[in-house]
Amino acid sequence: MSTESLLSASPRARSAVDRLVFEIRAMIDSEVLRVGDALPSERELCERFSTSRNTVREAMRMLKAYGVVDVRPKVGATIIDNRMARALDLFSFNTIEISRKSFADIQGFRTLIEVNSVDTVFEKVTGDHIDVLNAANSAMGSAETLAEASEADFNFHIGLITILDNAALIEIYRIMKPVIIRIMEKGKSRQDFRTITVAQHNSVVEALQTRDRISYQYALQFHLNNGLNTFD
Repeated sequence: MSTESLLSASPRARSAVDRLVFEIRAMIDSEVLRVGDALPSERELCERFSTSRNTVREAMRMLKAYGVVDVRPKVGATIIDNRMARALDLFSFNTIEISRKSFADIQGFRTLIEVNSVDTVFEKVTGDHIDVLNAANSAMGSAETLAEASEADFNFHIGLITILDNAALIEIYRIMKPVIIRIMEKGKSRQDFRTITVAQHNSVVEALQTRDRISYQYALQFHLNNGLNTFD
């Protein structure tokens, strides 16, 4: 099962992968595995957790996306960074099913970073930054799948964070990427992302170009809160 097919799979199929990621993380903790240590083989993981190869492979892709393991052909999975544990617990396993509270917490955090950094953003933004934002928005407008649209949406917001020129913030967003993507998928499943989200992004970019502080903060805050209606 590919990552794209997983996105369109049933909640039960996705939950199986989520549970396995949690179990592998628990195994890493209980066996005190460290950076450089190898995980059991794909076959061993299948037997140990009574699951399919497809589920194991998708779980490995998720752990790789988090930066926890490196997966290589004929070598298998090797731990590359176990410092992500707490971030994984906060941004993944507690939000397997995105609730209204989880949504509000994550978007509230993003508001503190994206909306409240307006003065620094206006000070540092360049034409190149605007080009990156427009390219991400254009990619969303031409996206054919929910997964492609969500990836483009994430790239737009990483583009905003990049303006701040703060490597730590960029890294935090990359750690949070899987759960942010899931929030974006949930919001886009209930609306026409090719028109609504693209238009919202355009409003943010226009306010950024004109240095309209109030319009920028309003447009970005409205955009971040837009998905709340998916929980009604």
